[in-house]
Amino acid sequence: MQRLEVALGDRSYPIYIGYSLLANADLLSEHINGKQVLLVSNTTVAPLYAEGLLNQLRAAGYTVAEVVLPDGESFKDWQHLNQIFDVLLRARFGRRATLVALGGGVVGDMTGFAAACYQRGVDFIQVPTTLLSQVDSSVGGKTGINHPLGKNMVGAFKQPLAVLIDTAVLNTLPAREFSAGMAEVIKYGLIQDAEFLAWLEANMDGLMARDPALLAEAIRRSCENKAKVVAADELEQLDVRALLNLGHTFGHAIETGMGYGSWLHGEAVAVGMLMAADLSWRQGWLSQADVSRVKLLLQRAALPVQPPVMSAENFLHHMAVDKKNVDGKLRLVLLRSLGQAVVFDSTDKQQLLATLNAGENLGQHHINGGELNG
Repeated sequence: MQRLEVALGDRSYPIYIGYSLLANADLLSEHINGKQVLLVSNTTVAPLYAEGLLNQLRAAGYTVAEVVLPDGESFKDWQHLNQIFDVLLRARFGRRATLVALGGGVVGDMTGFAAACYQRGVDFIQVPTTLLSQVDSSVGGKTGINHPLGKNMVGAFKQPLAVLIDTAVLNTLPAREFSAGMAEVIKYGLIQDAEFLAWLEANMDGLMARDPALLAEAIRRSCENKAKVVAADELEQLDVRALLNLGHTFGHAIETGMGYGSWLHGEAVAVGMLMAADLSWRQGWLSQADVSRVKLLLQRAALPVQPPVMSAENFLHHMAVDKKNVDGKLRLVLLRSLGQAVVFDSTDKQQLLATLNAGENLGQHHINGGELNG
């Protein structure tokens, strides 16, 4: 088992990474302060892992309750958030209750938001069961729900007491979900860790074959990168944490525009990162070879590299609803180089439109008559 630390002063917490951690209830108990525990899961994960965890908690003397939410991004809303509050209130759980999120990013976001709100704040622990949630959403304290007009626009910062990453659960993760998580792994290499990016290129075949040692290393390095950024800019006030949103402005537009759940978050982010790389090339920051390198790595991870059929107008409409924007001005995370991301608010509109209109030719640049074309 490996242990990392998210350094946030009195809100610091550990990240545990290891195989079959769910079988170790004592590790979970170390971070439960009261005697009431609510386990929040979903209809996919609960049948696999909830009973064993609940039995361990009962045997340890805790009063436990369970909420099983429907699985999917389309259920990340007020209506289903209220199911958590309903169980907490009916069970008469108090301020020393601890919520445990057993599931992917949707479960983690909703459980954390419920913990931030219930009786003005109770404890919670993240037990992420998808690759995407293990390397991204479970770390950093961003919680929330979606609104029909914008993704993750209603929420709160709420840091967990601990994050328990059991790499064994990835054995039951569907291939599409696994690839979606790999998008967030690749993101860390692109935004601030060129050495990690090269490591991913050298080891992608083994990662896609779910080699346990390679996966543990990829998760560790991803969490280290995420923890470093969160420690530097917990509340996203310094444009440091915003770098974690590479590809997300484009990606969230795809998720919202196509309907929540149609595209997985990681799939939309993958296309969004390639769009960001394409636009960075149009800015003169990346070479054509750099963009091709990004595209190839995404393809090797079985991720989409072509946006859905959406008009530029539709993209811009949804991109206008983005938390990074200031005073109505669009701000994008772009790449000065592979391994160095920046927040940029001076994008040329014609260049942006060229990227949005590239469609199936996204990232395919050529020289014609002395001019570069996308």
